[in-house]
Amino acid sequence: MAGGTDARAAFDLVGDDELGVVLVHGFTGTPFEVRYLGERLAQAGFTVHAPRLPGHGTRVEDLDATRWQDWAGAVDRAVDALQQRCRRVAVVGQSLGGLLALHLASRRTDIACVASLAAPLWLEGLSAKVARWTRPGGVLQRVRTIPKLGGSDVRDPRAKAANPCYDAIPTRALGELMAFMKITEDALPAVTQPLLVLHATQDHTAPVACATRIAKRARAVRMRILPRSYHLIAVDVERDIVAAEVIQFLKTSGGTPCAT
Repeated sequence: MAGGTDARAAFDLVGDDELGVVLVHGFTGTPFEVRYLGERLAQAGFTVHAPRLPGHGTRVEDLDATRWQDWAGAVDRAVDALQQRCRRVAVVGQSLGGLLALHLASRRTDIACVASLAAPLWLEGLSAKVARWTRPGGVLQRVRTIPKLGGSDVRDPRAKAANPCYDAIPTRALGELMAFMKITEDALPAVTQPLLVLHATQDHTAPVACATRIAKRARAVRMRILPRSYHLIAVDVERDIVAAEVIQFLKTSGGTPCAT
């Protein structure tokens, strides 16, 4: 980040007033995760708004006090605000941000198009075990936070070092994420807007099979699986491919909001 900019802060980048893009970061993350993509979109002429989700970018305890409805409400408000500046609005989300974009599109027909970047419909491996162990009745149900072992799931060492995400996960908020994954999966057939799905084979957080299910149930117009990146594909080693895919998708699919 240049010029002392707070990498955790929400940001706005001004383009034209035709198609605006709301960029949504992931769970325990910040707008840093979508800043590079946002800058590329602005260079392509799009107006960009990237909110910081409630409970994120401050203290882990703040995230522990939030619910999925708080995150969804923040994205609703971000879209409403951008609609005051642009004729049409698209939503692009990384991880939890992808879930929020899909969930929003299932409820609002005034969204032009949607891109889901590495959205999880379920977790596998240690993440799934931790979620099970810390829920009510689990062996670790009294544990309030768990360390994020290994840091963020990014292959690029510079992006990984610069990422100001939380170094721990509040278990109550993790339970909210798990519940929201199921809610979003159930809502996928109601998504009628053009949809782009991007994911990475080596994602250690969201199984790559999630992409196939999202694409099938929400009838994606394009799905691409990246061979080298990990989870945070918008800032990882194939970030330029991600940016190019999103820009092309917005130019070809963002022309007309879906009919009511």
